[in-house]
Amino acid sequence: MGVETIARYAGDFRVELVHGPTGERVVTDLPADNGGKGRGFSPTDLMAASLASCILTIMAKAVEADGTDLKGASIKVVKHMKDKPRMIGSFALKLELPAGLSEKSRTKLLACVAACPVHRSLHPDIKVELETQP
Repeated sequence: MGVETIARYAGDFRVELVHGPTGERVVTDLPADNGGKGRGFSPTDLMAASLASCILTIMAKAVEADGTDLKGASIKVVKHMKDKPRMIGSFALKLELPAGLSEKSRTKLLACVAACPVHRSLHPDIKVELETQP
């Protein structure tokens, strides 16, 4: 089953996105480095957010049966753009996992980075660099 998202141009380079099943809303804006006002997430910022969110969700699901709680885990993601053509060049991820995880859990969690559907959907020219914090 597909999930519907509706995008409506609101003017002034802003687009309102509506999640069909829930009605939740997100507004995007043209980034300042591309002539916009940067008043919120840009479409490419949402890709960065999607990547980080997907990885954390897949990680939580992967260790759920083990009884491991990932609450407090975080990913800081920095998106780097290319100019010609204008596109995402790379994502730099800084992963912070909760203290006290076993080496087995950490290995399982790190494998989730490449298993994330968003990561798998990225063009191979987009580099994903991962740094982990103890």
